[in-house]
Amino acid sequence: MSTAIELKTDKKVWTDEEFMALPKDGHRYEIVNGELVDMGNSGALHGYVCSLLVAALASYVLPKKLGVILDSSTAFKMKNGDRRSPDISFFAKERLQGLTELPTGFLEGAPDLAVEVLSPGNTVEEIHDKLVEYFENGTRLAWIIHPSEHYVLVYRCAQEPDRLLKSVDSLDGEEVIPGFTFPVADLFQKLSF
Repeated sequence: MSTAIELKTDKKVWTDEEFMALPKDGHRYEIVNGELVDMGNSGALHGYVCSLLVAALASYVLPKKLGVILDSSTAFKMKNGDRRSPDISFFAKERLQGLTELPTGFLEGAPDLAVEVLSPGNTVEEIHDKLVEYFENGTRLAWIIHPSEHYVLVYRCAQEPDRLLKSVDSLDGEEVIPGFTFPVADLFQKLSF
């Protein structure tokens, strides 16, 4: 005689309003598999690397009207209901057709370029799961930046990195941000003042 065991697999389905109403306490949140994940704060080195790259991307992308650059406070709504927030995002103008301004809520799908700057607390599994979800939802290029080891992994799919860039190399926007390049060494500058 077999007994069926019923497993309860209810996961919370978050509305945009609930997610946006979370406390503005300096923490960043993501929703992963129905669970609220506190992304915490990242530290000065992380913020500095992000700021350098955001400035370079924005000064290239905005005058050419290629799309928009968004920071880590921007969550994207994935097909499965997750809300993911890359450290830096580029969303191409082709995907924004028909909009005259950005929504106060979330953009559907992952950005065309997703950039993650590793923090000491990041795990390989966490970054892999993010990459899988990004590429399943529209990402075409991802950069994983390791600030303490001074390298960048370039992904064109989630399965494996396409390239390892060292300080002598340059980031390349490829067909996602045509013509954009940025020396990897500039991400890891020593303070000189």
